[in-house]
Amino acid sequence: MSRFVQPVPLPVDPYAGDALLRSWLERHLGPSGHAAAKGRLADLAADVSGPLRAAHADAEAHPPTLVRYDPWGARIDRIDTSAGWQAQRAAAARHAVVALPYLADARGTWGAAARVVQHALLHLYGPESATFSCPVAMADGAAALLSMPDVDAGVRDAWLPRLISTDPATAITSGQWMTESQGGSDLGRSSTIGRPAADGSWRLTGEKWFCSAADAAMAVALARPEGAGRGSRVLAPFLVPRYAVDSPLTDGVAPGAPAPGVTVRRLKDKLGTRALPTAEIGLHDAYAVPLGDPAVPGLVRAMTLVVVTRVHNAAAAAGGMRRGLDYARAYADVRHVAGGPLASSPLHRATLGTLAVDAAGAFALAGHAFALLGRVEVGADPAAAAELRIVAPLAKLATGRLAVSSASEYVESFGGAGYVEDTGVPRLLRDAQVLPIWEGTTNVLALDVLRALTREDAGTPVLNRLAAAVDLARPLSPALADTLAASAAQLGDTITSVTADPGAAVVQAGARGLALRLAYALTTALLVEHAAWGDEQAELGARLWARRWLRHEEIAEDAHHHLELLC
Repeated sequence: MSRFVQPVPLPVDPYAGDALLRSWLERHLGPSGHAAAKGRLADLAADVSGPLRAAHADAEAHPPTLVRYDPWGARIDRIDTSAGWQAQRAAAARHAVVALPYLADARGTWGAAARVVQHALLHLYGPESATFSCPVAMADGAAALLSMPDVDAGVRDAWLPRLISTDPATAITSGQWMTESQGGSDLGRSSTIGRPAADGSWRLTGEKWFCSAADAAMAVALARPEGAGRGSRVLAPFLVPRYAVDSPLTDGVAPGAPAPGVTVRRLKDKLGTRALPTAEIGLHDAYAVPLGDPAVPGLVRAMTLVVVTRVHNAAAAAGGMRRGLDYARAYADVRHVAGGPLASSPLHRATLGTLAVDAAGAFALAGHAFALLGRVEVGADPAAAAELRIVAPLAKLATGRLAVSSASEYVESFGGAGYVEDTGVPRLLRDAQVLPIWEGTTNVLALDVLRALTREDAGTPVLNRLAAAVDLARPLSPALADTLAASAAQLGDTITSVTADPGAAVVQAGARGLALRLAYALTTALLVEHAAWGDEQAELGARLWARRWLRHEEIAEDAHHHLELLC
Protein backbone atom coordinates (compact mmCIF):
# COMPACT_ATOMS: atom_id res chain seq x y z
CA MET A 1 0.00 0.00 0.00
CA SER A 2 1.47 3.33 -1.05
CA ARG A 3 1.92 6.09 1.51
CA PHE A 4 -0.40 9.06 1.02
CA VAL A 5 1.28 12.45 0.72
CA GLN A 6 -0.83 15.59 0.69
CA PRO A 7 0.27 17.95 -2.13
CA VAL A 8 1.59 21.29 -0.91
CA PRO A 9 -0.99 23.95 -1.80
CA LEU A 10 0.19 27.09 -3.55
CA PRO A 11 -1.86 30.25 -3.00
CA VAL A 12 -3.02 32.59 -5.73
CA ASP A 13 -0.87 35.43 -7.05
CA PRO A 14 -1.05 37.98 -4.22
CA TYR A 15 -1.73 40.92 -6.55
CA ALA A 16 -3.75 39.45 -9.42
CA GLY A 17 -5.75 37.28 -7.02
CA ASP A 18 -6.73 40.05 -4.60
CA ALA A 19 -9.79 41.80 -6.01
CA LEU A 20 -10.21 44.14 -3.04
CA LEU A 21 -6.62 45.35 -3.28
CA ARG A 22 -6.98 46.06 -6.99
CA SER A 23 -10.31 47.88 -6.67
CA TRP A 24 -8.97 49.90 -3.72
CA LEU A 25 -6.08 51.08 -5.90
CA GLU A 26 -8.43 51.83 -8.78
CA ARG A 27 -10.52 54.06 -6.53
CA HIS A 28 -7.70 55.86 -4.70
CA LEU A 29 -5.31 56.24 -7.65
CA GLY A 30 -7.75 56.50 -10.52
CA PRO A 31 -7.43 54.29 -13.61
CA SER A 32 -4.29 56.02 -14.87
CA GLY A 33 -2.65 56.03 -11.43
CA HIS A 34 -3.39 52.36 -10.95
CA ALA A 35 -2.06 51.61 -14.42
CA ALA A 36 1.16 53.41 -13.50
CA ALA A 37 1.54 51.17 -10.44
CA LYS A 38 0.62 47.82 -12.01
CA GLY A 39 4.06 46.95 -13.34
CA ARG A 40 5.72 47.65 -9.99
CA LEU A 41 3.11 45.61 -8.09
CA ALA A 42 3.16 42.70 -10.54
CA ASP A 43 6.96 42.53 -10.37
CA LEU A 44 6.90 42.39 -6.58
CA ALA A 45 4.12 39.79 -6.58
CA ALA A 46 6.21 37.59 -8.89
CA ASP A 47 9.20 37.91 -6.54
CA VAL A 48 7.02 37.14 -3.52
CA SER A 49 5.62 34.02 -5.19
CA GLY A 50 9.08 32.76 -6.12
CA PRO A 51 12.49 33.74 -4.77
CA LEU A 52 11.25 35.70 -1.77
CA ARG A 53 9.12 32.80 -0.57
CA ALA A 54 12.27 30.68 -0.61
CA ALA A 55 14.26 33.46 1.07
CA HIS A 56 11.59 33.66 3.77
CA ALA A 57 11.97 29.95 4.50
CA ASP A 58 15.78 30.20 4.55
CA ALA A 59 15.78 33.15 6.96
CA GLU A 60 13.40 31.37 9.31
CA ALA A 61 15.48 28.19 9.19
CA HIS A 62 18.73 30.09 9.91
CA PRO A 63 18.05 32.69 12.61
CA PRO A 64 20.61 35.40 13.42
CA THR A 65 23.63 34.73 15.58
CA LEU A 66 25.75 37.05 17.70
CA VAL A 67 29.53 36.97 17.24
CA ARG A 68 30.95 38.78 20.24
CA TYR A 69 34.69 38.67 19.43
CA ASP A 70 36.93 38.50 16.40
CA PRO A 71 39.60 35.74 16.17
CA TRP A 72 42.08 37.91 18.07
CA GLY A 73 39.82 38.76 20.96
CA ALA A 74 38.59 42.21 19.93
CA ARG A 75 34.96 42.85 20.89
CA ILE A 76 32.98 43.24 17.67
CA ASP A 77 29.35 42.34 18.54
CA ARG A 78 28.63 41.38 14.96
CA ILE A 79 25.20 39.99 14.15
CA ASP A 80 25.33 37.44 11.34
CA THR A 81 22.18 36.82 9.31
CA SER A 82 21.26 34.31 6.65
CA ALA A 83 21.33 34.56 2.88
CA GLY A 84 17.54 34.63 2.94
CA TRP A 85 17.51 37.65 5.25
CA GLN A 86 19.95 39.43 2.94
CA ALA A 87 17.76 38.57 -0.05
CA GLN A 88 14.79 40.16 1.73
CA ARG A 89 16.92 43.25 2.45
CA ALA A 90 17.89 43.57 -1.20
CA ALA A 91 14.31 43.08 -2.40
CA ALA A 92 12.95 45.74 -0.05
CA ALA A 93 15.39 48.24 -1.55
CA ARG A 94 14.96 47.13 -5.15
CA HIS A 95 11.15 47.33 -4.98
CA ALA A 96 11.27 50.70 -3.14
CA VAL A 97 9.18 49.38 -0.27
CA VAL A 98 10.61 52.08 2.02
CA ALA A 99 11.65 54.61 -0.59
CA LEU A 100 8.54 55.02 -2.72
CA PRO A 101 6.72 57.83 -0.86
CA TYR A 102 9.96 59.87 -0.70
CA LEU A 103 10.87 59.59 -4.38
CA ALA A 104 10.25 62.69 -6.49
CA ASP A 105 8.94 60.71 -9.47
CA ALA A 106 6.50 58.78 -7.26
CA ARG A 107 5.16 61.97 -5.72
CA GLY A 108 4.94 63.46 -9.20
CA THR A 109 2.90 60.48 -10.41
CA TRP A 110 0.65 59.86 -7.40
CA GLY A 111 1.04 62.88 -5.12
CA ALA A 112 -0.19 62.13 -1.61
CA ALA A 113 -1.41 58.74 -2.85
CA ALA A 114 2.19 57.52 -3.12
CA ARG A 115 1.54 56.24 0.40
CA VAL A 116 -1.43 54.25 -0.97
CA VAL A 117 0.90 52.56 -3.46
CA GLN A 118 3.41 51.92 -0.68
CA HIS A 119 0.69 50.25 1.37
CA ALA A 120 -0.04 47.96 -1.57
CA LEU A 121 3.67 47.07 -1.78
CA LEU A 122 3.71 46.27 1.94
CA HIS A 123 0.54 44.21 1.60
CA LEU A 124 2.34 42.03 -0.94
CA TYR A 125 5.81 42.04 0.58
CA GLY A 126 5.28 41.78 4.33
CA PRO A 127 3.60 38.41 4.95
CA GLU A 128 6.51 36.33 3.65
CA SER A 129 9.40 38.69 4.32
CA ALA A 130 10.62 36.74 7.40
CA THR A 131 9.54 39.91 9.25
CA PHE A 132 11.94 42.11 7.30
CA SER A 133 8.83 44.27 7.25
CA CYS A 134 9.94 45.36 10.74
CA PRO A 135 13.21 47.06 9.70
CA VAL A 136 11.29 48.38 6.70
CA ALA A 137 8.84 50.05 9.06
CA MET A 138 11.56 51.52 11.25
CA ALA A 139 13.58 52.72 8.26
CA ASP A 140 10.45 54.49 7.00
CA GLY A 141 9.85 56.03 10.42
CA ALA A 142 13.47 57.18 10.63
CA ALA A 143 13.24 58.65 7.13
CA ALA A 144 10.10 60.58 8.12
CA LEU A 145 11.88 61.89 11.21
CA LEU A 146 14.99 62.88 9.27
CA SER A 147 12.77 64.69 6.75
CA MET A 148 11.55 67.12 9.40
CA PRO A 149 12.77 70.70 8.89
CA ASP A 150 14.31 71.07 12.35
CA VAL A 151 16.78 68.20 11.75
CA ASP A 152 20.31 69.37 10.98
CA ALA A 153 20.84 69.38 7.20
CA GLY A 154 24.21 67.67 7.49
CA VAL A 155 22.70 64.79 9.44
CA ARG A 156 19.85 64.52 6.97
CA ASP A 157 22.16 64.53 3.95
CA ALA A 158 24.40 61.87 5.49
CA TRP A 159 21.64 59.37 6.32
CA LEU A 160 18.34 60.00 4.55
CA PRO A 161 19.57 59.11 1.04
CA ARG A 162 20.71 55.73 2.33
CA LEU A 163 17.43 54.99 4.06
CA ILE A 164 15.49 55.66 0.86
CA SER A 165 17.98 54.20 -1.59
CA THR A 166 16.67 51.68 -4.12
CA ASP A 167 20.17 50.29 -4.70
CA PRO A 168 20.71 47.23 -2.49
CA ALA A 169 24.42 48.03 -2.38
CA THR A 170 23.85 51.35 -0.59
CA ALA A 171 20.44 51.02 1.08
CA ILE A 172 20.35 50.74 4.86
CA THR A 173 17.65 50.22 7.45
CA SER A 174 17.17 51.59 10.95
CA GLY A 175 16.61 50.12 14.37
CA GLN A 176 14.54 51.68 17.12
CA TRP A 177 15.92 51.82 20.67
CA MET A 178 13.28 53.23 22.96
CA THR A 179 12.19 50.86 25.71
CA GLU A 180 14.13 50.05 28.87
CA SER A 181 13.55 47.17 31.26
CA GLN A 182 12.33 49.26 34.18
CA GLY A 183 9.70 51.13 32.21
CA GLY A 184 8.78 49.34 29.00
CA SER A 185 6.14 51.48 27.34
CA ASP A 186 6.28 53.90 30.29
CA LEU A 187 8.86 56.13 28.62
CA GLY A 188 8.79 58.57 31.52
CA ARG A 189 10.99 56.13 33.44
CA SER A 190 13.70 56.12 30.76
CA SER A 191 17.14 56.51 32.31
CA THR A 192 19.37 56.76 29.24
CA ILE A 193 21.23 60.07 29.49
CA GLY A 194 22.56 62.17 26.63
CA ARG A 195 25.52 64.49 27.20
CA PRO A 196 26.82 67.00 24.63
CA ALA A 197 30.39 66.59 23.41
CA ALA A 198 32.79 69.33 22.40
CA ASP A 199 32.49 68.53 18.68
CA GLY A 200 28.71 69.10 18.60
CA SER A 201 27.81 65.43 18.79
CA TRP A 202 26.42 63.73 21.89
CA ARG A 203 27.25 60.69 23.99
CA LEU A 204 24.52 58.36 25.23
CA THR A 205 24.73 56.11 28.27
CA GLY A 206 22.02 53.66 29.29
CA GLU A 207 20.48 50.24 28.73
CA LYS A 208 17.95 49.54 25.98
CA TRP A 209 15.94 46.39 26.53
CA PHE A 210 14.09 45.62 23.27
CA CYS A 211 15.95 46.73 20.17
CA SER A 212 14.52 45.33 16.95
CA ALA A 213 16.57 45.16 13.74
CA ALA A 214 19.73 45.23 15.81
CA ASP A 215 21.75 44.51 12.66
CA ALA A 216 20.65 47.80 11.06
CA ALA A 217 23.30 50.38 10.20
CA MET A 218 21.74 52.98 12.50
CA ALA A 219 19.11 53.35 15.17
CA VAL A 220 16.89 56.06 16.53
CA ALA A 221 17.26 56.10 20.31
CA LEU A 222 15.39 58.07 22.94
CA ALA A 223 17.50 59.68 25.66
CA ARG A 224 17.07 62.28 28.38
CA PRO A 225 19.34 65.25 27.73
CA GLU A 226 21.45 65.94 30.78
CA GLY A 227 19.62 68.36 33.08
CA ALA A 228 16.35 68.12 31.17
CA GLY A 229 14.30 66.92 34.14
CA ARG A 230 11.88 64.07 34.64
CA GLY A 231 8.96 62.74 32.62
CA SER A 232 8.64 61.66 29.00
CA ARG A 233 8.02 64.97 27.19
CA VAL A 234 11.67 66.07 27.55
CA LEU A 235 13.08 62.91 25.96
CA ALA A 236 14.80 63.57 22.65
CA PRO A 237 15.45 61.33 19.63
CA PHE A 238 19.07 60.69 18.67
CA LEU A 239 20.64 58.91 15.71
CA VAL A 240 23.16 56.27 16.80
CA PRO A 241 25.40 54.64 14.17
CA ARG A 242 25.49 50.87 14.71
CA TYR A 243 28.58 50.45 12.56
CA ALA A 244 31.04 53.07 11.41
CA VAL A 245 30.27 54.28 7.91
CA ASP A 246 31.82 56.71 5.47
CA SER A 247 30.33 59.68 7.25
CA PRO A 248 31.60 62.62 9.30
CA LEU A 249 29.47 61.27 12.14
CA THR A 250 31.98 58.52 12.86
CA ASP A 251 35.32 60.12 11.96
CA GLY A 252 38.29 58.19 13.26
CA VAL A 253 36.59 54.80 13.15
CA ALA A 254 37.28 52.41 10.29
CA PRO A 255 34.24 51.94 8.03
CA GLY A 256 32.44 48.71 8.94
CA ALA A 257 33.92 48.52 12.42
CA PRO A 258 31.50 48.51 15.37
CA ALA A 259 30.66 51.99 16.55
CA PRO A 260 32.30 52.76 19.90
CA GLY A 261 30.17 52.61 23.03
CA VAL A 262 27.54 50.16 21.69
CA THR A 263 27.46 46.69 23.26
CA VAL A 264 25.05 43.93 22.26
CA ARG A 265 24.22 42.17 25.55
CA ARG A 266 22.32 39.30 23.93
CA LEU A 267 19.88 38.44 21.16
CA LYS A 268 16.32 37.84 22.30
CA ASP A 269 14.90 34.32 22.13
CA LYS A 270 11.36 35.17 21.04
CA LEU A 271 8.08 33.36 20.51
CA GLY A 272 8.04 34.43 16.87
CA THR A 273 9.75 36.79 14.39
CA ARG A 274 12.75 34.52 14.82
CA ALA A 275 14.60 35.68 11.70
CA LEU A 276 14.52 39.26 12.99
CA PRO A 277 17.55 40.17 15.14
CA THR A 278 16.24 41.71 18.36
CA ALA A 279 18.68 42.54 21.11
CA GLU A 280 19.38 44.07 24.47
CA ILE A 281 21.89 46.85 23.90
CA GLY A 282 24.09 48.72 26.33
CA LEU A 283 25.26 52.25 25.60
CA HIS A 284 28.32 53.75 27.27
CA ASP A 285 29.29 57.13 25.88
CA ALA A 286 27.95 55.95 22.52
CA TYR A 287 28.38 58.41 19.67
CA ALA A 288 25.06 60.02 18.67
CA VAL A 289 23.65 63.08 16.98
CA PRO A 290 20.37 64.75 17.91
CA LEU A 291 17.44 64.71 15.51
CA GLY A 292 16.19 68.22 16.20
CA ASP A 293 17.08 70.57 19.03
CA PRO A 294 17.56 68.48 22.20
CA ALA A 295 16.86 71.56 24.32
CA VAL A 296 13.26 71.46 23.04
CA PRO A 297 11.09 68.64 24.48
CA GLY A 298 11.45 65.96 21.82
CA LEU A 299 8.87 63.26 22.44
CA VAL A 300 6.52 65.01 20.00
CA ARG A 301 9.24 64.80 17.33
CA ALA A 302 9.75 61.11 18.08
CA MET A 303 6.03 60.52 17.55
CA THR A 304 6.61 61.20 13.85
CA LEU A 305 8.45 57.89 13.76
CA VAL A 306 5.94 56.13 16.01
CA VAL A 307 2.94 57.07 13.85
CA VAL A 308 4.68 55.65 10.78
CA THR A 309 5.60 52.39 12.51
CA ARG A 310 2.10 52.02 13.92
CA VAL A 311 0.48 52.20 10.49
CA HIS A 312 3.12 49.75 9.21
CA ASN A 313 2.07 47.43 12.03
CA ALA A 314 -1.52 47.64 10.78
CA ALA A 315 -0.36 46.89 7.24
CA ALA A 316 1.56 43.85 8.48
CA ALA A 317 -1.52 42.59 10.31
CA ALA A 318 -3.84 43.05 7.33
CA GLY A 319 -1.33 41.61 4.87
CA GLY A 320 -0.72 38.57 7.05
CA MET A 321 -4.45 37.98 7.41
CA ARG A 322 -4.92 38.04 3.65
CA ARG A 323 -1.97 35.73 2.96
CA GLY A 324 -3.13 33.30 5.65
CA LEU A 325 -6.56 33.27 4.02
CA ASP A 326 -4.97 32.55 0.63
CA TYR A 327 -3.07 29.57 2.07
CA ALA A 328 -6.11 28.23 3.90
CA ARG A 329 -8.27 28.49 0.80
CA ALA A 330 -5.66 26.79 -1.36
CA TYR A 331 -5.40 23.95 1.15
CA ALA A 332 -9.18 23.57 1.33
CA ASP A 333 -9.29 23.17 -2.46
CA VAL A 334 -6.93 20.16 -2.44
CA ARG A 335 -7.69 18.53 0.88
CA HIS A 336 -10.43 15.85 0.76
CA VAL A 337 -12.56 15.00 3.78
CA ALA A 338 -15.86 13.10 4.15
CA GLY A 339 -15.89 12.15 0.50
CA GLY A 340 -15.24 15.55 -1.02
CA PRO A 341 -12.98 18.60 -1.01
CA LEU A 342 -12.78 20.53 2.24
CA ALA A 343 -13.74 23.63 0.26
CA SER A 344 -17.22 22.18 -0.30
CA SER A 345 -18.00 21.80 3.41
CA PRO A 346 -20.59 24.43 4.39
CA LEU A 347 -19.08 24.74 7.86
CA HIS A 348 -15.54 25.25 6.56
CA ARG A 349 -16.76 27.67 3.89
CA ALA A 350 -18.50 29.66 6.62
CA THR A 351 -15.28 29.76 8.63
CA LEU A 352 -13.24 30.95 5.65
CA GLY A 353 -15.89 33.49 4.67
CA THR A 354 -15.91 34.97 8.17
CA LEU A 355 -12.12 35.22 8.07
CA ALA A 356 -12.40 36.95 4.70
CA VAL A 357 -14.72 39.57 6.23
CA ASP A 358 -12.17 40.26 8.96
CA ALA A 359 -9.35 40.46 6.42
CA ALA A 360 -11.28 42.95 4.30
CA GLY A 361 -11.99 45.15 7.31
CA ALA A 362 -8.36 45.09 8.43
CA PHE A 363 -7.20 45.99 4.93
CA ALA A 364 -9.56 48.97 4.70
CA LEU A 365 -8.51 50.26 8.12
CA ALA A 366 -4.78 49.98 7.37
CA GLY A 367 -5.25 51.42 3.89
CA HIS A 368 -7.12 54.43 5.25
CA ALA A 369 -4.29 55.14 7.71
CA PHE A 370 -1.75 55.19 4.85
CA ALA A 371 -3.97 57.45 2.76
CA LEU A 372 -4.21 59.92 5.66
CA LEU A 373 -0.45 59.78 6.22
CA GLY A 374 0.16 60.70 2.59
CA ARG A 375 -2.18 63.67 2.80
CA VAL A 376 -0.37 64.90 5.91
CA GLU A 377 3.08 64.59 4.36
CA VAL A 378 2.39 65.91 0.88
CA GLY A 379 -0.47 68.34 1.34
CA ALA A 380 0.02 69.29 5.00
CA ASP A 381 -3.71 68.61 5.29
CA PRO A 382 -4.83 69.65 8.80
CA ALA A 383 -8.03 67.60 8.61
CA ALA A 384 -6.04 64.50 7.70
CA ALA A 385 -3.59 65.19 10.53
CA ALA A 386 -6.41 65.48 13.04
CA GLU A 387 -7.96 62.23 11.88
CA LEU A 388 -4.63 60.38 11.70
CA ARG A 389 -3.99 61.27 15.34
CA ILE A 390 -6.67 58.77 16.35
CA VAL A 391 -6.74 56.47 13.31
CA ALA A 392 -3.10 55.40 13.74
CA PRO A 393 -3.61 53.89 17.22
CA LEU A 394 -7.08 52.57 16.32
CA ALA A 395 -5.79 50.82 13.20
CA LYS A 396 -2.85 49.35 15.04
CA LEU A 397 -4.77 48.01 18.02
CA ALA A 398 -7.76 46.62 16.12
CA THR A 399 -5.82 44.92 13.31
CA GLY A 400 -3.29 43.47 15.74
CA ARG A 401 -5.98 41.65 17.68
CA LEU A 402 -7.74 40.51 14.51
CA ALA A 403 -4.46 39.16 13.14
CA VAL A 404 -3.91 36.92 16.17
CA SER A 405 -7.43 35.49 16.20
CA SER A 406 -7.33 34.94 12.43
CA ALA A 407 -3.90 33.29 12.57
CA SER A 408 -5.20 30.85 15.17
CA GLU A 409 -8.03 29.90 12.81
CA TYR A 410 -5.62 29.50 9.88
CA VAL A 411 -3.43 27.13 11.88
CA GLU A 412 -6.51 25.15 12.91
CA SER A 413 -7.75 25.00 9.31
CA PHE A 414 -4.72 22.82 8.43
CA GLY A 415 -5.49 20.33 11.18
CA GLY A 416 -2.44 18.50 12.51
CA ALA A 417 -0.24 19.81 9.69
CA GLY A 418 -0.85 23.31 11.00
CA TYR A 419 0.86 22.33 14.26
CA VAL A 420 4.01 20.98 12.62
CA GLU A 421 6.84 23.49 12.39
CA ASP A 422 8.38 22.40 9.10
CA THR A 423 5.13 23.04 7.22
CA GLY A 424 5.67 26.73 7.95
CA VAL A 425 2.08 27.14 9.10
CA PRO A 426 2.80 27.68 12.83
CA ARG A 427 4.76 30.83 11.91
CA LEU A 428 1.46 32.47 11.03
CA LEU A 429 0.44 32.38 14.68
CA ARG A 430 3.85 32.93 16.27
CA ASP A 431 4.56 35.98 14.12
CA ALA A 432 1.06 37.42 14.49
CA GLN A 433 1.35 37.59 18.27
CA VAL A 434 3.92 40.39 18.11
CA LEU A 435 1.45 42.68 16.35
CA PRO A 436 -0.66 43.58 19.43
CA ILE A 437 2.55 44.13 21.42
CA TRP A 438 5.09 46.04 19.33
CA GLU A 439 4.57 49.84 19.32
CA GLY A 440 2.24 49.59 22.29
CA THR A 441 -0.05 46.88 23.62
CA THR A 442 -3.80 47.09 23.13
CA ASN A 443 -4.24 48.67 26.56
CA VAL A 444 -1.43 51.20 26.04
CA LEU A 445 -2.94 52.26 22.73
CA ALA A 446 -6.45 52.36 24.16
CA LEU A 447 -5.27 54.87 26.76
CA ASP A 448 -3.60 56.85 23.95
CA VAL A 449 -6.95 56.91 22.15
CA LEU A 450 -8.59 58.13 25.36
CA ARG A 451 -6.04 60.96 25.63
CA ALA A 452 -6.67 61.92 22.01
CA LEU A 453 -10.42 62.02 22.60
CA THR A 454 -10.23 64.09 25.76
CA ARG A 455 -7.33 66.43 25.01
CA GLU A 456 -7.47 66.89 21.25
CA ASP A 457 -11.12 66.42 20.26
CA ALA A 458 -9.96 63.53 18.09
CA GLY A 459 -13.40 61.92 18.12
CA THR A 460 -14.90 64.60 15.90
CA PRO A 461 -13.26 63.49 12.62
CA VAL A 462 -14.31 59.89 13.20
CA LEU A 463 -17.89 60.81 14.12
CA ASN A 464 -18.09 63.03 11.04
CA ARG A 465 -16.93 60.16 8.84
CA LEU A 466 -19.51 57.86 10.42
CA ALA A 467 -22.28 60.37 9.79
CA ALA A 468 -21.29 60.72 6.13
CA ALA A 469 -21.15 56.94 5.76
CA VAL A 470 -24.69 56.58 7.10
CA ASP A 471 -25.93 58.64 4.15
CA LEU A 472 -23.83 56.59 1.72
CA ALA A 473 -25.12 53.34 3.19
CA ARG A 474 -28.80 54.20 2.95
CA PRO A 475 -29.17 53.38 -0.78
CA LEU A 476 -27.09 50.22 -0.37
CA SER A 477 -28.83 48.77 2.67
CA PRO A 478 -31.21 50.57 5.04
CA ALA A 479 -30.40 48.00 7.73
CA LEU A 480 -26.69 48.71 7.39
CA ALA A 481 -27.34 52.47 7.57
CA ASP A 482 -29.46 52.05 10.69
CA THR A 483 -26.82 49.89 12.37
CA LEU A 484 -24.09 52.40 11.62
CA ALA A 485 -26.23 55.33 12.75
CA ALA A 486 -27.04 53.62 16.04
CA SER A 487 -23.38 52.82 16.63
CA ALA A 488 -22.36 56.41 15.85
CA ALA A 489 -24.95 57.78 18.27
CA GLN A 490 -23.81 55.47 21.06
CA LEU A 491 -20.17 56.37 20.45
CA GLY A 492 -21.00 60.08 20.47
CA ASP A 493 -22.73 59.74 23.82
CA THR A 494 -19.85 57.71 25.25
CA ILE A 495 -17.24 60.20 24.07
CA THR A 496 -19.19 63.05 25.65
CA SER A 497 -19.35 61.09 28.88
CA VAL A 498 -15.68 60.13 29.06
CA THR A 499 -14.42 63.62 28.25
CA ALA A 500 -16.30 64.94 31.28
CA ASP A 501 -14.10 62.92 33.65
CA PRO A 502 -11.32 61.11 31.75
CA GLY A 503 -9.47 60.16 34.93
CA ALA A 504 -12.38 58.24 36.45
CA ALA A 505 -11.67 54.57 37.10
CA VAL A 506 -14.72 53.49 35.11
CA VAL A 507 -13.53 55.51 32.11
CA GLN A 508 -9.99 54.14 32.28
CA ALA A 509 -11.23 50.58 32.72
CA GLY A 510 -13.47 50.93 29.68
CA ALA A 511 -10.84 52.45 27.38
CA ARG A 512 -10.13 49.22 25.51
CA GLY A 513 -13.81 48.56 24.79
CA LEU A 514 -14.33 52.13 23.60
CA ALA A 515 -11.29 52.04 21.33
CA LEU A 516 -12.34 48.76 19.73
CA ARG A 517 -15.92 49.98 19.19
CA LEU A 518 -14.54 53.11 17.54
CA ALA A 519 -12.29 51.02 15.31
CA TYR A 520 -15.09 48.64 14.31
CA ALA A 521 -17.48 51.48 13.50
CA LEU A 522 -14.80 53.33 11.52
CA THR A 523 -14.03 50.17 9.57
CA THR A 524 -17.71 49.82 8.70
CA ALA A 525 -17.70 53.37 7.38
CA LEU A 526 -14.58 52.74 5.28
CA LEU A 527 -16.09 49.63 3.71
CA VAL A 528 -19.29 51.58 3.02
CA GLU A 529 -17.29 54.32 1.29
CA HIS A 530 -15.64 51.75 -0.95
CA ALA A 531 -18.98 50.05 -1.60
CA ALA A 532 -20.58 53.36 -2.56
CA TRP A 533 -17.78 53.83 -5.10
CA GLY A 534 -19.02 50.64 -6.73
CA ASP A 535 -17.26 47.64 -5.19
CA GLU A 536 -19.63 44.69 -4.69
CA GLN A 537 -17.21 42.82 -2.44
CA ALA A 538 -16.92 45.84 -0.14
CA GLU A 539 -20.72 46.16 0.00
CA LEU A 540 -21.11 42.57 1.16
CA GLY A 541 -18.13 43.00 3.47
CA ALA A 542 -19.63 46.12 5.03
CA ARG A 543 -22.97 44.41 5.72
CA LEU A 544 -21.36 41.34 7.24
CA TRP A 545 -18.74 43.31 9.17
CA ALA A 546 -21.45 45.50 10.71
CA ARG A 547 -23.50 42.47 11.70
CA ARG A 548 -20.46 40.68 13.12
CA TRP A 549 -18.76 43.54 14.98
CA LEU A 550 -21.44 46.18 15.60
CA ARG A 551 -24.49 43.96 16.17
CA HIS A 552 -22.59 40.82 17.30
CA GLU A 553 -24.66 38.52 15.10
CA GLU A 554 -23.71 35.19 13.56
CA ILE A 555 -22.84 35.60 9.85
CA ALA A 556 -21.98 31.97 9.06
CA GLU A 557 -24.80 31.32 6.59
CA ASP A 558 -24.05 34.37 4.44
CA ALA A 559 -20.30 33.79 4.73
CA HIS A 560 -20.81 30.25 3.40
CA HIS A 561 -23.04 31.27 0.51
CA HIS A 562 -20.85 34.21 -0.59
CA LEU A 563 -17.35 32.84 0.01
CA GLU A 564 -16.20 33.35 -3.59
CA LEU A 565 -17.26 37.00 -3.62
CA LEU A 566 -15.75 37.68 -0.19
CA CYS A 567 -12.38 36.28 -1.28
